[in-house]
Amino acid sequence: MGRLVGVDVARALAVFGMFAVHVAPPAEDVGGFGGWLLELTEGRSSILFATLAGFSLMLIAGRREPKTGLAGRQAKVRIVIRAVVLLALGTALTMLKTGILVILAFYGVYFLLALPLIRLRARTLAIIAAVLAVVGPQAAFGLKWLMGESTAKSIDAYDPIARLGGDGLLGLLLHGYYPAITWMPFVIAGMALARLDLAAGAVQRRLAALGAALMALGYGTAWLTARLYPPIQADKAALKEAFANLDPKSVESLRPGSPAFDYIHNKVTDSSNIASSLLGAEPHSGTTFEITGGLGVAITVLVCATVAMARLAWLRRLASPLIAVGTMSLTLYVAHVAAYAMLPEDATNTLVPLFGFIAGAILFATVWSRFFSRGPLEYLLNSTTKLAKFVR
Repeated sequence: MGRLVGVDVARALAVFGMFAVHVAPPAEDVGGFGGWLLELTEGRSSILFATLAGFSLMLIAGRREPKTGLAGRQAKVRIVIRAVVLLALGTALTMLKTGILVILAFYGVYFLLALPLIRLRARTLAIIAAVLAVVGPQAAFGLKWLMGESTAKSIDAYDPIARLGGDGLLGLLLHGYYPAITWMPFVIAGMALARLDLAAGAVQRRLAALGAALMALGYGTAWLTARLYPPIQADKAALKEAFANLDPKSVESLRPGSPAFDYIHNKVTDSSNIASSLLGAEPHSGTTFEITGGLGVAITVLVCATVAMARLAWLRRLASPLIAVGTMSLTLYVAHVAAYAMLPEDATNTLVPLFGFIAGAILFATVWSRFFSRGPLEYLLNSTTKLAKFVR
């Protein structure tokens, strides 16, 4: 089966969305159509990234049919190696304190947690994702409330990764910006999508309907709930104020004991704010409605990109730079973290850096893909996972 270039296009859009979140000015400062586009990327680009990570995981394990026997064992080892490399790379980037909340270490945890599921059918994976989307946010809320600030600080004090400046185990699973407890539904849903024949018209139509339904259910219900229960609007404003206290140049601002963490923790765990903590759909709120709506967006983007690339040959040729970007998303993600650290403090007050990052990514990917089939880091990661061939 040939490469699904629609997946590469969707991955490129996710990369550009992450660029927008990190190097563009706030959406409200831009205003107009540009501000609306920037607002769309908040939370949703990383959700698309995570969903496509689950899809990529199944490319290793066997997309339509799971690998078995020796091939299956080697595939599992390849996934474990990939997870460890991403965990180490993400931790190293976080320790640089570039100001970007790096998702790569979380990817490593997602892959390890998804390992027992790689042989399941699409329907079973979809059911698990749906159950976790409902149960995960409530469990996260309860665990944070029961654990309290002091326990979280104590755990981090003994966590070697957290002490080094990376996202510790507690952050990766519960307290981080992309905690596994509420982000695994995206990964597992991506795994389910990989099991499907995305080239089939019937599958495309069902997924298009599903994506629209999930967006309506998630964002629509949250919108309706906020109007039926007005205090949620005030709580949403308070939560937005809490995130405004984050120091954009320090990932320590989300660690237990930091002022921003304490403020957000109090807002989320205060009993008067339970409604907004569980019923809203704000970016990175980790609610069932945000997960549902965000997953609907991810499915819609993937389906639209797949259909467009398959049916419009002229558009596929035009989109070749995007396809190139999608084939080396890891390289470009790491590069943008490094490049961001070199920007002057006031550089992100305009859209110029964003346009520069996008143009630079397209130029590099286009030129590199002329000579190589993989990006630099993709090549190194693939070479590392070849150690799995020694498994018997």
